[in-house]
Amino acid sequence: MSNVSFFRNPEIKKSLLFFSILTFLATGISFIYGNKCGIFTFILCLMFILSHFIITYKRYTKIAQLSNKIDKILHGKDFIDLNEYSEGELSILQDEVQKLIIRLKEQAEMLKKEKVYLADSLADISHQIRTPLTSINILLSLLSKKELPYKKRQELVNETEMLLSRIEWLISALLKISRLDAGTVTLQRKTVLVSELIKLSIAPIAIPLELREQQIEVNINGDETYKGDLSWSVEAIGNIIKNCMENTQKGGKITIQAEENPIYTEIVISDNGPGIDREDLPHLFKRFYKGKNAGSHSVGIGLALARTIIANQNGTVKAENKMDGGAKFTVRFYKQTI
Repeated sequence: MSNVSFFRNPEIKKSLLFFSILTFLATGISFIYGNKCGIFTFILCLMFILSHFIITYKRYTKIAQLSNKIDKILHGKDFIDLNEYSEGELSILQDEVQKLIIRLKEQAEMLKKEKVYLADSLADISHQIRTPLTSINILLSLLSKKELPYKKRQELVNETEMLLSRIEWLISALLKISRLDAGTVTLQRKTVLVSELIKLSIAPIAIPLELREQQIEVNINGDETYKGDLSWSVEAIGNIIKNCMENTQKGGKITIQAEENPIYTEIVISDNGPGIDREDLPHLFKRFYKGKNAGSHSVGIGLALARTIIANQNGTVKAENKMDGGAKFTVRFYKQTI
């Protein structure tokens, strides 16, 4: 800090004016008692003023140095030693600055991780959409052939429609996850009847269940409830039931049970299929993760979306294998914040 900028400080100007007036008054009063007394008082006041401004100048110099170091941190320098400010009245400021530095580093690390995660997600999304689009292009080129038999043409049209539906579902699921991650969705906290939730969750897959000759057995009292958002819960539970359906053999069975106690409301969805591979269990709810036994049309987003929705309703979901074979998903909606 230069001398010029130091004396341009409004606080320094005010203190200089105050001490000047005080010195003038003290010296004037002292001269009443004699010249020697007046001169002594004047010199003493000057010494106090000089000491005050020397101490203040040093303090302002240290503040300026601290400000410069903070500026270096903001411009990318990784580490600044602030131990020299650990004593005196700047110690409190030093503590707060140290906290700020730690927080800035944490935020920088989080931003780096988010960038990597975003890049990986975009790559996964691109891959998931590119694959069916490539298939659609091939199918369209085959459909353009005039000599193609009607039966074969109809098969290709049906396959194209299926691929378009897959892309539509994938984009819809990704948008839902993005909205939940961004916090732009406000989930309701209303009383949800579990029996209604299960009924609405099964409805969209009723036809595929019939085609697979699979049965769903529901064992609930009918009065189980929890606080949450019905429409979003239908999405979550529906994805879990759909996963069980797709990983259970033809003629298989899916069982849904519910229980309510003072702590949580539990929904257990299980099947009698081959179960979940042990290596897949830790990664089952990760986005775009496809297990060893996943179907060719699986994109690994349904269970990830289900977990995100359930977690946003103060709930948990756990996947495991049953002792007698088959997969088991346990969903709990807690009555208090956990």
